[in-house]
Amino acid sequence: MRTIQMTIEKSLLEEVDKAAKLSGKTRSAFTRDALRKSLLEIREKLLEKKQIEGYRNHPTSTGEISVWETEQVWVDW
Repeated sequence: MRTIQMTIEKSLLEEVDKAAKLSGKTRSAFTRDALRKSLLEIREKLLEKKQIEGYRNHPTSTGEISVWETEQVWVDW
């Protein structure tokens, strides 16, 4: 692990410290988790954007999805 230094507003630091204490984590652990979560959200948004662009570039055809409609029927046993 690497030690870093960063600048942060006092009010934000106070919120981080409160949240870290409530979660039972150190400030560093809480901050690492928050950064991981933020990075995951960014990756998910990029993948979603890529998927949307894919469907725009290659839209589904009229019958492409309807062919699976019978597979969605659940039979009572």
